[in-house]
Amino acid sequence: MMASGAPATAGAAGRYNRSRRGRLAVWWQEIDRGTLILVLILMTIGAVAVAAGSPASARRLSTARDTLSDLHFFLLHMRWQVLGLVAMFWASSLPKDSARRLGILMGAVMFVALMLVPVIGAEVNGARRWLRFGISLQPAEFLKCGFPILLAWILSWRARDPQIPVIWLCFGLMVLLGVLLMLQPDFGSTMLFSGTFLVLVLLSGMDIRRIGLFFAAGLAGLVLKYFTYDNGRNRIDYFLFGGTAFDQVDLAQRTLLNGGWTGLGFWMGSRKMALPEAHTDYIFSVIGEEFGLLACMVIVALYLAILARVILRLVEEEDLFTVLAASGFAAQLGGQAFINILVNLQL
Repeated sequence: MMASGAPATAGAAGRYNRSRRGRLAVWWQEIDRGTLILVLILMTIGAVAVAAGSPASARRLSTARDTLSDLHFFLLHMRWQVLGLVAMFWASSLPKDSARRLGILMGAVMFVALMLVPVIGAEVNGARRWLRFGISLQPAEFLKCGFPILLAWILSWRARDPQIPVIWLCFGLMVLLGVLLMLQPDFGSTMLFSGTFLVLVLLSGMDIRRIGLFFAAGLAGLVLKYFTYDNGRNRIDYFLFGGTAFDQVDLAQRTLLNGGWTGLGFWMGSRKMALPEAHTDYIFSVIGEEFGLLACMVIVALYLAILARVILRLVEEEDLFTVLAASGFAAQLGGQAFINILVNLQL
């Protein structure tokens, strides 16, 4: 019995290995390898940049009792980057229907989580954005994975029944999301999600009259926030009138330009030490100081190349849901990157 069972076990293992190799071969054939390579290059550059900015943040947050290692935030970043790589490869191997269901579920769950933030959320630096259940969770960040899919799914109903008011359903979701984000408050995420919403409704074939209505609503929202939200007013003032030498945005610009075209060298920057959140919000300025403006131009080119490849892949795509979901993710990626870059440039 044991002798006859061994060949059967070996045969089953062999079939499993062949099946797994077959799935990997199919995945490798279907994946956009050019985009994958660009993303991996960008992630590598990001890891190096976090290593460059980590000492500034670690020393800024160290106390007499708790001293953080200079590489504290770099090591933390690498843990999340490994997890992100696993999630990226896993998600890219999912069938489209499974990915759609997962995105819809994540979007719905994160909307509910956002509703809990004003009630039980933890306040950090004057903003209530986190939920803590043993681990810290920022629902708005995870919503970025589900929001484009959720909107694309709703907008794609129009292909089956043009009478369904999909635009107004999406507008209602966007209004609810905007209110929940501004209760935290989170002006940057509100603008990013609003831009993603606008891209998707435009691609879905929205009537030109409604475009003017949404622009008017957005402008009214900006005016309202200018008079009711200090951080939003400061950002608008920086854009229109510039800042002073003591403003964070001005410090970021000075840091960015301090390295010239080729930079001062890794860990050789000095102005970065005065920046708040040098490893996150102002990392582009750290890159400019230590690796130079040429490196900054390469990063911008990488983002543009990724966006261009996504657009080219979608030109021949016929499925409305796929076009809208991919366009939404591209809008989020580009919007998040260039908002950060423009803030560092004081624009």
